[in-house]
Amino acid sequence: MAQTQTLGKSDPAAKKILDAVSAKFKTYKAVQATFTFKSEDAKGKVLGVKKGTLYTKGNKYRVSITGGQDIFCDGVTVSTYDKAANEVTISKFEASASSITPQKLFTNFYDKDFLYKLNGEKKEAGKTLQEIELTPVDKSKSFFKVLVWVDKATQTIYSTRVMEKSGNKYTYTVGSLNGNANITDAQFVFNKAKYPGVEVVDLR
Repeated sequence: MAQTQTLGKSDPAAKKILDAVSAKFKTYKAVQATFTFKSEDAKGKVLGVKKGTLYTKGNKYRVSITGGQDIFCDGVTVSTYDKAANEVTISKFEASASSITPQKLFTNFYDKDFLYKLNGEKKEAGKTLQEIELTPVDKSKSFFKVLVWVDKATQTIYSTRVMEKSGNKYTYTVGSLNGNANITDAQFVFNKAKYPGVEVVDLR
């Protein structure tokens, strides 16, 4: 029975949970969240673990990876700063259906792009987590499955695991999340003056 359910229609129980997560996220004025990003190869060997901070406000976002990249999006342009090269790449922000922005990871990105089902619950780090399996409708995507764990008590995403066709796996785990953070609009703009000698690659 469970098998036929995944072939063409989504599980109402999973939709109810995801809708609640989406509704909760939309009540936040501005978000500051810490996260851990882990990448593994097909054999399960950990290729790397990075920590970072995500800031979002409306259609603006900023992702800061500790010691690595800083991505600024003010809703018009996306500036990706590479610390090692002291280089920033600037491109137009396009809110297309195919691009996954940080906001989409927390809101209703799942509605048209995926089929989803509730796999059950598990306990981790003192939390009750609901596991939802997402399968992309578009089979040409580089990944074939996404697992999302939702904290049942707080109705927020605890962890997301993306499984690529290549065998690689990427796991994002949310640490702290403040939905009422005091974030200025200036934090979403790349300020060249703060990065002496930066090389600018403008693709706009």
